[in-house]
Amino acid sequence: MEAVVASVVAVVGTLLGSGITHFFQSRATDRSERFARGERLRQERIDAYCAYAGALLEYRRALVHRWFVLHEGERCAEDTPELREEIYKNRYAAQEAMFRAQMVTEDPEILGRSEEVMAAVTELHWAEDRETLTALRTTTRQGIRDYIAATARQVR
Repeated sequence: MEAVVASVVAVVGTLLGSGITHFFQSRATDRSERFARGERLRQERIDAYCAYAGALLEYRRALVHRWFVLHEGERCAEDTPELREEIYKNRYAAQEAMFRAQMVTEDPEILGRSEEVMAAVTELHWAEDRETLTALRTTTRQGIRDYIAATARQVR
């Protein structure tokens, strides 16, 4: 009888040990998967935010260039359909990057900033004089920096 009890205790102990091992291994696996998923999302956010800031800078550069072509005298011959096409392409690229950045964030502040900075950069298109252009350039430069600062807090 003692042999049967010892066998039952051994089997129960083995089963209990297997169950506990399985439990802790599944918890460790879940924790590891959550960490990997969080790190992938973090990396995707970094990529999306950087791509948006870069696209904004390129769009801004094209708008400022065209403003100088139109308003600074002799270079009016440079206002070609190609230059306008470049501006449209840069705007579309910036909008696409903005949508991608908005898709990976849950932060309402970042969502709002992304819209605000796009609108501010677009305002460069309608600057009527050099003073307005200079003010908008300063505003948009700071707006992009503020956007990057806000997004940096989210990906740390």
